[in-house]
Amino acid sequence: MYSDDDPYLAELRAACLRFPEAAEVEAWGRPTFRAGKRIFAVFEGNDDHPFAVIFKPEPAERAALLQDPRFYVPAYYGPSGWLSFDFTAADVDWAEVGELLDGSYRQVALKRMLKALDGR
Repeated sequence: MYSDDDPYLAELRAACLRFPEAAEVEAWGRPTFRAGKRIFAVFEGNDDHPFAVIFKPEPAERAALLQDPRFYVPAYYGPSGWLSFDFTAADVDWAEVGELLDGSYRQVALKRMLKALDGR
């Protein structure tokens, strides 16, 4: 479960909703961020990582990201290649989070969405 006043959620929401046609949809008791109907980010929390974002890393970067202790393989999404970024592991660099979200969005967005994004 989550609360709208959870730390990091407002920043994550702003970062996700800047993408063309991005929408927030609550699913499984947590905010998911979608490009059309396809998820590109999920705000999550668990006992070990109370505030994190699940995202789909660019395949070439996944192994390198896992060398960083801020990243871990989440339950359910992990077998499909997704990773989580723990907001509480260190000071959050929102530019870095934006880059991770951009890579995740680009993997699920439709061509027209990518065209709109690249045309900015």
